[in-house]
Amino acid sequence: MAAALPWAEEAAFARRAVAMALADRASAAALNGWVFFDRGLIDAAAGLEHLTGEQVLATLGRAHRYHRHVFLTPPWPEIYVTDLERRHDFNAALAEYSRLLEAYPSLGYELIVLPKVGVVERADIVLTTLAQASS
Repeated sequence: MAAALPWAEEAAFARRAVAMALADRASAAALNGWVFFDRGLIDAAAGLEHLTGEQVLATLGRAHRYHRHVFLTPPWPEIYVTDLERRHDFNAALAEYSRLLEAYPSLGYELIVLPKVGVVERADIVLTTLAQASS
């Protein structure tokens, strides 16, 4: 079996990412407090659907819900780098970002696009938004 790596077998990688996202969600259900996912089921399902045409996004996205607020960070050319683990180029990142800008709202999520500011400022935006949503 070929390695499920995005540069070796994209569809296998996406299917593995879906499986891992489902497992992560199951594990997180036992935790207390906020749980943040950096990439998750919607990202993986959108990628799989894009690669294969399989209509999985709506089914998985409606059956496995996250918090209604989703924080998305746009590709940032000034800090974007490729390496052995991230081989796709900036244009691929832009295309994926564009797909996610459509995928989340299509499933009823409210997108909050984080500005291109420092980590502390982004964290403050996330925590403030979630505090307001909880009150």
